[in-house]
Amino acid sequence: MILTDYLKSEQDITWAFAKQCGIKHGVIRLPEEKEFDVCSRSHWQAIHKKFMDYGIRPIVVEPLPNQLHDHIKAGDEKRDECIEKVIRMLPIMDSLDIRTICFNFMAYVGWCRTDAGIRERGGALVTGFRLDEYQEDKGSITEAQLWENYTYFIKAVMPYARRYGIRFALHPDDPPIPRLGNVSRIMISYENIKKAVAIENSDYLGITMCQACYRLMGEDLGKVVSEMRDKIFFIHFRNVTGNKYDFHETFHDNGDIDMAEMIRLYGSCPGNVPIRVDHVPAMEGEAENTGYTAVGRLYAIGYLRGLMEGAGYGE
Repeated sequence: MILTDYLKSEQDITWAFAKQCGIKHGVIRLPEEKEFDVCSRSHWQAIHKKFMDYGIRPIVVEPLPNQLHDHIKAGDEKRDECIEKVIRMLPIMDSLDIRTICFNFMAYVGWCRTDAGIRERGGALVTGFRLDEYQEDKGSITEAQLWENYTYFIKAVMPYARRYGIRFALHPDDPPIPRLGNVSRIMISYENIKKAVAIENSDYLGITMCQACYRLMGEDLGKVVSEMRDKIFFIHFRNVTGNKYDFHETFHDNGDIDMAEMIRLYGSCPGNVPIRVDHVPAMEGEAENTGYTAVGRLYAIGYLRGLMEGAGYGE
């Protein structure tokens, strides 16, 4: 496993914290300003150089830029244009040796929470979701439309993923429930994820093992890791308590998942799979809870590093 952290492209305190925690590899979010052209080699090179000069090597892009992916998931009139831009990204990533893209297929509504002020241990703030508190967002799409749009996208990009050696790691829906208002969701079970990965028989189509999502699905995590070990391209290490209709995040050592056991399981995955902590609590003194605050991340990274070293897995 390769210990990474999730970093925006504009340098902030999380860069310093990551470096101070000994992290050498980055999961990067590309700039979302109009000035950044996802098809421009020089724009990518500038971002890559900033990280490399700081001592962090980008190895994963997360997410697939929303300016493209939103149209692809919705299957609207800009879909083909956006797919073409994704394809044009791949040779640039190849040239920079960034080998993995984390993508999802949540149309209109991404990862969703109804409360960002739930008190966890010591009063730390965590995010949570209760279906009966969800207020409908705009948008409407059916399960059949989503499968059609997903298949269209995968069939279009996989030949180029193979050509340039770029792995697409599918993230499950969060929360993994069939509908949010008028918006259907399809990546909500292990069976559906297996179906999605099997749509194209490719070494470059696999999964992001977001273990909390699979736990909320009610899946056997040991079975999922064992059966998908060759398809786990990226790991989101987080913990939760509750069920998919009513749950909240926790400190990494304080939820329903046996985190030490998960690290042992991941040791069976071939190669060096990137892993990062996900959805951390907001600690005392942090103004707002986004799930990605800086201080809570320090505890989570230290906890993950300790588990990795205790299990005998290096970076």
